[in-house]
Amino acid sequence: MLVKEAMSRDVQTVNPEQQIQEAARIMLDIDVGALPVGENDRLVGMITDRDIAVRGVAAGKGPSARVRDVMTREVKYCFDDEDTAHVARNMGDQQVRRLPVVDRNKRLVGILSLADLATSAKTGQATAALSGISQARGAHSQSS
Repeated sequence: MLVKEAMSRDVQTVNPEQQIQEAARIMLDIDVGALPVGENDRLVGMITDRDIAVRGVAAGKGPSARVRDVMTREVKYCFDDEDTAHVARNMGDQQVRRLPVVDRNKRLVGILSLADLATSAKTGQATAALSGISQARGAHSQSS
């Protein structure tokens, strides 16, 4: 199956100059944890609820801080004509739960999430991705 057959096409974006409070409100309204950041018709970052909490609130930035100040700039993405099995493996390797989808002109055309893989791709692709995502890769423990 190709990514374009499984992805969500209705993608809400924010721009780097919007306030993080606006981004958080959009996330709440559409019930998502991440938004692509676009500028001049290009994907320039991603902002997640965790970015807002860790790079924003925990760092002392207020609700009027800009998306640009807390977003992830190194965007991992996939192409709409890639095979979902390949992309699912990459999601596991990269430990990401969702990827922006671009066409070969690198224009944003959708989002591919674990939920998309679970509901439309072959059995096991979402499981394989989640298994990779769930692997411990850093020194983080709540039992110390």
